[in-house]
Amino acid sequence: MRTLISAIVGAICLAAPAVAETPAAIVEDVQGKVDGIEFMDYVAPGKIIKLGPKAGVTLSYLKSCLRETITEGVVLVGAEQSTVQLGNVQRVKVPCDANATQLSEREANQSAATTFRTMRADTNRAPAKLPTIYGTAPLIQAKSGSTLVIERTDGKEPEISVPLKGNIMVAGKFFDLSKAGKSLTPGGSYLAKLGNKRYTFQVDAAATASPTPIIGRLLRLE
Repeated sequence: MRTLISAIVGAICLAAPAVAETPAAIVEDVQGKVDGIEFMDYVAPGKIIKLGPKAGVTLSYLKSCLRETITEGVVLVGAEQSTVQLGNVQRVKVPCDANATQLSEREANQSAATTFRTMRADTNRAPAKLPTIYGTAPLIQAKSGSTLVIERTDGKEPEISVPLKGNIMVAGKFFDLSKAGKSLTPGGSYLAKLGNKRYTFQVDAAATASPTPIIGRLLRLE
């Protein structure tokens, strides 16, 4: 079996194209012994993951919104889904917004400006759609040591201000509002501030506080 896995890994290595190290998926869960990846790691296309007996991994793809639960075998990370040999994979399409999972400050500011211009130009026309999350407690990627401020832009709501440091950070680079006992309002629009940076997003009107896949509530601010 080990020889067969080595042969498959070798064949995958030869077949895998050379690609830039742009994250394709995030590791939502790791079960058993899996070398080279950990919970909340990003993985790029071309990454090979070897899963031993009874080992498993859950990958969520940022672009395709596919959530894969994979057990055993050899996994080749793709751009929108994995190729799995000698293992089992279950795929589920989950609500997510690639604009939220790959949000940049420039994109966020452009979204805010577009919304403002549209509202002024035609009050009867719906504003441009902001990047959307599908859970009321976003998981926010941000630099440790900064202070995160979240304020509602379309209604009155207490401002959230949290120093991002210490044990409050998941895997050293994520802040989970659910673990801090905080949540946002379904259908609300928000502004997130990190120092002098600004990011706009909205919460889907059907979002709930129940546990949801990470990919559906991920905001990458850094």
